[in-house]
Amino acid sequence: MLTISQRAEMMPMSPIRKLAPLAEQAKDRGIKVYHLNIGQPDLPTPKEGLEALKHITRTTLEYSPSEGFFSYRKKLTHYYNKYNISLSPEDIIITTGGSEAVLFAFMTCLNPGDEIIMPEPGYANYKSFAIAAGAKIKTIATTIEEGFALPKVEEFEKLINQQTKAIMICNPNNPTGYLYTRREMNQIRDLVSKYNLYLFSDEVYREFIYTGSPYISAFHLDGIEQNVILIDSVSKRYSECGIRIGALITKNEKVREAVMKFCQARLSPPLLGQIVAEASMDAGPEYNMACYEDYVERRKCLIDGLNRIPGVYSPIPMGAFYTVAKLPVDDAEKFCAWCLTDFEYEGETIMLAPAAGFYVTPQAGHDEVRIAYVLKNADLNRALLILRKALECYNPKK
Repeated sequence: MLTISQRAEMMPMSPIRKLAPLAEQAKDRGIKVYHLNIGQPDLPTPKEGLEALKHITRTTLEYSPSEGFFSYRKKLTHYYNKYNISLSPEDIIITTGGSEAVLFAFMTCLNPGDEIIMPEPGYANYKSFAIAAGAKIKTIATTIEEGFALPKVEEFEKLINQQTKAIMICNPNNPTGYLYTRREMNQIRDLVSKYNLYLFSDEVYREFIYTGSPYISAFHLDGIEQNVILIDSVSKRYSECGIRIGALITKNEKVREAVMKFCQARLSPPLLGQIVAEASMDAGPEYNMACYEDYVERRKCLIDGLNRIPGVYSPIPMGAFYTVAKLPVDDAEKFCAWCLTDFEYEGETIMLAPAAGFYVTPQAGHDEVRIAYVLKNADLNRALLILRKALECYNPKK
């Protein structure tokens, strides 16, 4: 009998998408589903990007260079310079979304059995990419009661051993919306320097910081420039999830040369996506400000609404457009599935992401969900009402 690989057996289903078949079945029954499970913004893509797509003059849609178009990478250096990150085009490799950047970083820097330390909850696909690379995730627990702040450095050092090769962070954080402080980033820098580790830093949400605090990139940390591999994407800042354009950025020449082997093996990043992404950079600052202001309002709407529901608690996220909320249920995954299979309020229901899938520790996050505030306020208010009604009706013993 044919079998599949152990790697495939170990690969978890995405907590963001695993309930998607239930949502489709609900829609087939005529129920409207409010999607709070996935970070798919409903804000418009910059018109500059859409116009570039409409007016492509090429007669052949060719392969692009494996590292991405030079013109786009050069343009990106000016974008990063606005955040006091000094780069050359050679430091930037264009990837098929931020996901490929994470996968190529792991495949390049880690051997099978190597370990990555990561705060949990964390973006679920990091675990999947680690499995693909044969690496292991070791987690530092953060808690909703403490707003998901990092623990003391001693907790990190308890996990460091000969197999430890990297620390992975997402700042601002997905799924919690937490923003690491200067003290916390310096703490990570000191660990990276002391133990000669890689620092994988996912910074795709830098446009969305709500505290007034300065954005602190891993590239702002002195003394570890050769250790840093930055992950980026246009998916969120330009509402361009579908064009699949990301970037792997590092000043470590040896790492770049190795990453390019993987890039050449997959031939090239998306041609049309790069055209759209490069053109989108011509959108004026008013585009980014409008998006930012929209998310500020959505954040207030969602968090205020959640904390008014009996038994529900969410800390105030300081960045990105997600929050993790604790619900008065024993098993959030069963509740999320029930909302799609057995519940509707006036012909409508909600889809949430069970937060347990963002934890590595078994049973952690069992009563939590991740919610993306990527819908307009009217839809968020309606979704909050449906959540309240669902919790009032829910009886897991039925």
